[in-house]
Amino acid sequence: MTENKNRIVSGMRPTGKLHLGHYFGVLKNWVNLQKEFESFFFIADWHALTTKYNQTDDMKRNVEDVLLDWLASGIDPNISTIYLQSLVPETAQLHIYLSMITPQNWVERDPTLKDLAKIMKDKQENMSNLSYGLFGYPVLMSADIMLFNSNFVPVGIDQVAHVELTRDIARRFNNIYNVELFNEPQPKLTQIPLLKGLDGNKMGKSFNNDIKISDTAEITEKKFRTAITDRNRIRRDDKGDPDNCEVVYDYWKIFGSKEEQDEICEGCKMATIGCAECKKRLTAKINEYMMPIREKRSELEKQPDYLKNIIYEGSKKAQQKAKETIDKVEQAVKMYK
Repeated sequence: MTENKNRIVSGMRPTGKLHLGHYFGVLKNWVNLQKEFESFFFIADWHALTTKYNQTDDMKRNVEDVLLDWLASGIDPNISTIYLQSLVPETAQLHIYLSMITPQNWVERDPTLKDLAKIMKDKQENMSNLSYGLFGYPVLMSADIMLFNSNFVPVGIDQVAHVELTRDIARRFNNIYNVELFNEPQPKLTQIPLLKGLDGNKMGKSFNNDIKISDTAEITEKKFRTAITDRNRIRRDDKGDPDNCEVVYDYWKIFGSKEEQDEICEGCKMATIGCAECKKRLTAKINEYMMPIREKRSELEKQPDYLKNIIYEGSKKAQQKAKETIDKVEQAVKMYK
């Protein structure tokens, strides 16, 4: 580890294979950041239990799928520390200490919990069905960040509140125990492109509107045939408007060159290119871009021992750093040693 580098920490819940939204919104950014920062990337299996505590049959497979997608996308275990949250039990230790000093109303103001409460109210479900672990997850998230005394946390704008809470908790710990132990981490905003699902809604596995990193070229082509274009363009010879194209033209902005975008735009407006042809061309661009990533993933999938070694060695490395933090925390709190 390079001590003179600023440090970042970020993670993902293992809930299944990752999609293009994850790749362009998160992974590409991580790949670039790991060259500049001392990086800790964790697979958040404990966080997955907050909502999937009774759906754990696929946990092992999901952990491996996330790791495969990370490695294939360019996360380098020789540069970054990749670890499994539950294999670094110091995370839970720090969570306990932080939970003792965090006021209840700080947790209740978490926007994700507020959104969840609204959803349950709209569905006329009882909030008492939510687990204690779910209510406490914002503090667990702070423990993830503070365990490595992160300087920055790469997040989207919707997650800035989590980093703000972490700063508040870090400041409160330092004040209560009269120490300067924890940094007050800053959000490192990612310029996440709004990569919609094929139906125009938010991309997600549960909506069945995503293209996965691991999808084959054939599956990608089949899925993309359903992508929404300009709903006002009903017939092939109708002139369209790329500004009204709900999904496909946004993908062109990511996968196409400026010249290709201009050609598609003109062809749509003049009806010289139909929507089916437009999607076929775009699918070819997507598959060309994703081919080396998918090939690398396929090769890695044949190396289960290598994958396990990355998880165990990375977790061991993370634990060494985590123990240093816990020792300082227990010394500050004056626990019996």
